[in-house]
Amino acid sequence: GASGWGNSFYSAAVQAGTKSWKAMFYGSFDASNFVTVDKSPAFLWPMEISARIFGLSSWSILVPQALEGVATVGLVYAAVRRWFTPGAALLAGAVLALTPVAALMFRFNNPDAMLVLLLTAGAYAMERAVEKGRTTWLLLAFSLVGFGFLAKMLQALLVVPAFALVYLVAAPPPFWRRVRQLVLGGGVMIASAGWWIAIVQLTPASARPYIGGSQNNSLLNLIFGYNGFGRLTGNETGSVGGGGQGGTGMWGATGLARLFNADFGGQISWLLPAALVLLVGVVVATARLPRTNRTRAGIVLWGGWLVVTGLAISLGKGIIHPYYTVALGPPIGAVIGIGGGLLWRRRALLVSRVFLAAAVAVTGWWSYTLLQRTPTWQPWLHLPVLVISLIGAIAILCWPDVKGRSAFAVAAVVLAGTLAGPGAYTLATASTPHSGSIPSAGPAGFSTGRGPGGGGGGFGRGQAGGQPPQGLGAGGGAAGGPPGFANGTAGGGTTGNGTFAGPGGAGGTGGVGGLLNGSTPSAELVAALEADAGSYTWVAATVGANQAAGYQLSTGDAVMAIGGFNGTDPTPTLAQFEAYVAAHQIHWFIAGGGGTGPGGAGGTSSSSSAITTWVTSHFTAQTVGGVTLYDLSSPTTTSSMS
Repeated sequence: GASGWGNSFYSAAVQAGTKSWKAMFYGSFDASNFVTVDKSPAFLWPMEISARIFGLSSWSILVPQALEGVATVGLVYAAVRRWFTPGAALLAGAVLALTPVAALMFRFNNPDAMLVLLLTAGAYAMERAVEKGRTTWLLLAFSLVGFGFLAKMLQALLVVPAFALVYLVAAPPPFWRRVRQLVLGGGVMIASAGWWIAIVQLTPASARPYIGGSQNNSLLNLIFGYNGFGRLTGNETGSVGGGGQGGTGMWGATGLARLFNADFGGQISWLLPAALVLLVGVVVATARLPRTNRTRAGIVLWGGWLVVTGLAISLGKGIIHPYYTVALGPPIGAVIGIGGGLLWRRRALLVSRVFLAAAVAVTGWWSYTLLQRTPTWQPWLHLPVLVISLIGAIAILCWPDVKGRSAFAVAAVVLAGTLAGPGAYTLATASTPHSGSIPSAGPAGFSTGRGPGGGGGGFGRGQAGGQPPQGLGAGGGAAGGPPGFANGTAGGGTTGNGTFAGPGGAGGTGGVGGLLNGSTPSAELVAALEADAGSYTWVAATVGANQAAGYQLSTGDAVMAIGGFNGTDPTPTLAQFEAYVAAHQIHWFIAGGGGTGPGGAGGTSSSSSAITTWVTSHFTAQTVGGVTLYDLSSPTTTSSMS
């Protein structure tokens, strides 16, 4: 519960789901069902069920995420243990549990915990299918992937090539039966995601909320555009970057080295070099074995997941945040468990010792390199990690017949050297509160990267962040939590001129939120918003969902997020907004939402801008608790409160 509302955008959606079954089904941001979140809603459902049972709180929202993480580690262990040794399975689970970005996302309410759990469960089911060619397990594996689509859309499908390849290569049935089974599995995958898509698409727009993140109120536009191929091509109309960029400047340099750079490295890459080395080593060791060999099947399954997902994240030109790399945690753990266990058992062979020693040595060097990016954090740890790893690598390479207690000692040295770095970062991550839209793993108060979500900060992080790109405000400072939680120093910036307001903790400006941080209204402002709230469909309206989230969570009443998450969705139109006001459905308009950075970065939609202009032209501004309000029920209001 230390992270408060975490990502207040999704916490507000959970709140809406506790008040309205319709909001829960569609993933609406508000209980009055004006607009959905910019994702499919399955990841919200466990949190909403928990909050319905235990009441809405940080604890009821974040505990399901932690349980999903525990289950994921357990499934990685179970999957590796099924085909390999207990030691390999324990190593695989430990690697995942000690991955910094996993510790981050399994304690945070973004969609990724549910996504990774479902994909890991799918991989376990695929192993069961490969064993005897059972159609039932195959269909279960693909149905889990399909349900994963409902958690985070197209990212779930990145495992499909590995799933299909391992079954086609290693399952025992005849070739054409395997092909038919895979076709059937594909159909089941489509059905397991398509039922919800079909319902949403076939429901008249007037009977459901606007599809947040789309530019035409179409779920298909969201699936294939903003949340789909746009992530790879950079052509994301309506996104934070304004769409149509097709370049790499907005979200950092792309390329094969991306996972190791300042933004991504400390999140996931500690054991990634070792996984790649061991992946090659196992492929070499199993090259001449029968088609159905389980060791090779395991490395095809988990290694394929690792390679395809890693390439997509590395080469994607659209919005790719460092925390997306949590999807690499299970395959990295499994590959290291499988590869390390196999090569250790075959250490009498020189080629096995070379690959194993190389994996240990490169891990020690890379851990030292990552730790040096935060040179003043635990400096006593940096050199020992390198030295111990090198000692372990030399022992493996030069001691082929090590046995008994000596073998145990070598293994202990190797594990100490390779897991100390990520383990320390993981403990630091777990002990640090996080909030905002782009959390980042690592020790509090240290920035290991630059730009959005970089290393130890970036905007949306509850620690000091890096320098954002032009047109985006800094997220530095400790992000303010919801009422009842300790607030830190707000990030700097103002709204409306290319930067975004800080989260409004101590030292903030009136609790105004921004594009990537929620608002934290004062008690005076909450009281004003709640006055006569029962007479309105929406107690207030403001541009952008993060701006709206803090007000909605604080009041418990629906707040209209004009323009959806980014403020760039073309909803409502000015005419629609005027109609809502005329019908006395909205009480207040809260100024200060969204942002209009250069080149459209963080920019609002034309309808959002038109609505803001119309409100400021026809209603009188008031100041309540440091926030500018307009009473939409009284066009001639002249009073002022402070």
